[in-house]
Amino acid sequence: MPFSFFGYSLPDFSIPQITPAFFPAFDLTTTFLICFLALAIERLVGYPKWIHKKLGHPVEWYGALLSKFDNRLNTPHKSPAWNRFKGAFTILFLIVLVLAITLPIAAILRQIEYGPAVEALLAVPLLAQKELKKFVARVADALKVGLVEGRAAVAHIVGRDTSNLNESDVTRAAIESLAENTSDGIIAPAFWLLLFGLPGIAVYKVINTADSMIGYKSERYLTFGWAAARIDDVVNLVGARLTGLLFVGATSLTNPMAASRALTTIWHDAKKHASPNAGWPEAAIAGALDIRLGGPRVYAGQIGDLPWMGDGRKELHPTDIRHALRLYSQSLTLMTIIVFFCWLFV
Repeated sequence: MPFSFFGYSLPDFSIPQITPAFFPAFDLTTTFLICFLALAIERLVGYPKWIHKKLGHPVEWYGALLSKFDNRLNTPHKSPAWNRFKGAFTILFLIVLVLAITLPIAAILRQIEYGPAVEALLAVPLLAQKELKKFVARVADALKVGLVEGRAAVAHIVGRDTSNLNESDVTRAAIESLAENTSDGIIAPAFWLLLFGLPGIAVYKVINTADSMIGYKSERYLTFGWAAARIDDVVNLVGARLTGLLFVGATSLTNPMAASRALTTIWHDAKKHASPNAGWPEAAIAGALDIRLGGPRVYAGQIGDLPWMGDGRKELHPTDIRHALRLYSQSLTLMTIIVFFCWLFV
């Protein structure tokens, strides 16, 4: 329908409705609205502690169920092919289970007046805007107290050994975690919520949780976690690239030169990362802030010589975390505005 602006009718910019044939109740207009509401509510309120205390968190539910499969089915010292099959079966089972629960719920909610608002509320725990900001900001606050406190704070959000990190290393680890988790914890799940509503984001979080638990190249999970790691790479392909571009877009609003540098850094350095996805947001933040991310670090006693992202400063300071958080907030605001206007004109 044409949009009227101060008495003048603008052209009809409506996008044709995309309705998955397998679920006629879904339409793109509604999923845009649900995504906008979920992003706005979670950014302002987060996941209330009293609900968490009473019900737990969906990711914890996924993790508990996955642990049972891991304990019963994972046999790393037996046939690699059979163990890989059991790992793939585990992921497939969890996906089917989540779909069996969320598809009927979403179908019912799409038929009632305030159903989309309820669906948005159900999606809120599967986003992590507020929590991610809180945990990364804690690292900056802890570094003000001392290096030992900074190491302890960053240990909650990274998997590397933090016992010998200096102030620059702690800062770098916090910014890298912010960059990667912006994609995995917010942009990618929002993308799947945008396309398929509650079932989309719920399935994404199952896959992402499985990757974070068993998607390691360790002796125990090399075969059992293979499917989880590969599927996670696929479902994050779009989200990681959107995250990098959002960082560039948010930077361009205040510093076009820094945005150009961020885009150049993505082009040259994102492909150097061991992950097919993590390089995009890390390179974007490195270029935008004119710093270097990546480099050597220790995992499980083993030194990993990772490539550098960006060609800016190597020596980082706690203020760089604040700068990264400011860019993070600007990027989330930009994304929410984009989703809102997409809903408005769909």
